[in-house]
Amino acid sequence: MPAYIIWDMNPDIFTIPFLNHPLRWYGILFAVGFFLGQQVMYYIYRKEGRSPGEIDTLTIYSVVATVLGARLGHVLFYDPAYYFSNPLKILATWEGGLASHGGVIGMAIALYLFARKTNVPFLWIVDRIAIAGCLAGAAIRMGNLTNSEMVGIPTTMPWGFIFTLVDDVPRHPAQLYEALYCLALFGLLFWMWFRFRDTMRNGFIFGWFLIILFSLRFVDEFLKVNQEAFEDTMVLNMGQLLSIPLVLTGIVILIVTARQKKARAEDELKEA
Repeated sequence: MPAYIIWDMNPDIFTIPFLNHPLRWYGILFAVGFFLGQQVMYYIYRKEGRSPGEIDTLTIYSVVATVLGARLGHVLFYDPAYYFSNPLKILATWEGGLASHGGVIGMAIALYLFARKTNVPFLWIVDRIAIAGCLAGAAIRMGNLTNSEMVGIPTTMPWGFIFTLVDDVPRHPAQLYEALYCLALFGLLFWMWFRFRDTMRNGFIFGWFLIILFSLRFVDEFLKVNQEAFEDTMVLNMGQLLSIPLVLTGIVILIVTARQKKARAEDELKEA
C-alpha cells in the first residue's frame, strides 16, 4: 500500500487579539507572492531604464485589482444567486472565495489604467507583469494548500495527499500541481524577456502566458473536486469554461501582433 502524505497543517498561525480573528498562512503567502513579484518588477524596470518609483504605484494597482477582481469573479461565476441575496457576504473575503479568472480580468483593467497614467504601451506592461504574476499565482496556490482547499479527486498515486481537515481519502494535491507549473512558467517567461526583450513585439510574453497558464489550468481542473454543486452536472466545470476564452485571447494576441510586426517590416522595406 502506498505511503500517502498526511496533510494535517493548521491553516491558522494565531488568533489576532481583540479581533478574535485568525491570521492565516494563506494571507502571509498571498503577501509574499506580491512582494516577490514586486522585486522582479524592480529588476525589470532597472534593466530597461525606467523609474523604479513607478513600481510602488503598480503594486497598489495590482493588489487592489487582483483582490476585487478575484472576489467579484467568484461572486458572479460561481454563486451569484446566493451573494445577491446576501450582499454583505460579498465583502466576507475571509470566508474564502476568490476566482483566479476574475483576478486576471481585474488586473487587465487596472493595468490599462496604469498604462495610461504612466504613458507606457498597455501590452508592454502586461508582458512584464505576467512574469511577476506567475510568482504570485504560485504563492496563492500554496496558500490554498495550507487551507486544505481546492483539493483534488481521489488517487492511488504514492504522492497523494490525505487532507485530514477534509476526509481520510488520498487525493491529488491539485493546488501543489498548479503552484509548480506557475513556477515553471515564471522561469520560461523570465527567460523569454531576458533573452529577447530588445527584439520581441509587445504582447508576445502575455500571449504565451495566457495560452500556457490556462491550458494547464484546463487540464488541472480534471484533477480537482468541483467548487460548487452545480458543476457536477456539467461536462466541463466553470474553471475550464472560463479558461477557454483566455487561451483564445492569448492566441489572438500572438496572431495580431505578429501581423502588425510583419506589416511594419514590409513598410520599412518599401521605404528603403
